[in-house]
Amino acid sequence: MGDKYTRFAPLYDLLSGEYPIYHAGRVLGVTALGPRQDQQVLDIGCGTGLNFALLQERIGTGGTIVGIDRSAQMLRQARRRAIARRWDNVILVQADMVLEEPAALSGRIAAAGGTELSDAALATYSLSLMGDWKRAWETTTSLLGTDGRIGVVDMQDPQGWARWLAPLARLACALGGSDIHAAPWRAVEEECADVIRTSARAGHLQIRAGKTVPGRTM
Repeated sequence: MGDKYTRFAPLYDLLSGEYPIYHAGRVLGVTALGPRQDQQVLDIGCGTGLNFALLQERIGTGGTIVGIDRSAQMLRQARRRAIARRWDNVILVQADMVLEEPAALSGRIAAAGGTELSDAALATYSLSLMGDWKRAWETTTSLLGTDGRIGVVDMQDPQGWARWLAPLARLACALGGSDIHAAPWRAVEEECADVIRTSARAGHLQIRAGKTVPGRTM
């Protein structure tokens, strides 16, 4: 998967089906997460920075976006996006959320100009790409402060009238390296309080966000 994203990083925005399908999930995810002015938000698996504009509208110039991705090439595209928009409050960190130790990662974020603990975290279409997404979830929640919020946007088979599109959705996810059956939003439902639940594109996109509860585990 890593090599695939390395090769296609410059064309990712064009090939990902972002605006016909997946942008709707990002909008709903940011809305459900509800980041506020001046907060620091983690963008887990930020890719080329497609969440940045939506997050900037919420946190303003006094807030901070910490984009984390394991692909240097995807981060290069994210950096170009931030520079073009003059977003000086974007910090980019190359890290594998499955392998990285939380303490080391929080130290790297602080060294790059952020704070060790963040107010919120958002993972859009990224946890299902990770072999051990539960470990990535644990790492993410460890980086949040008291009353931190976390949101997950990911994919499953289309439902209802769109069920006939399931084979196409599965193929698209397989080509992108995602596990369409991973259902990582379950972690929000099982570990968080005040959970917001919504969906889009005939249930293909699942969105959950909630407040982290210390000590609650899956």
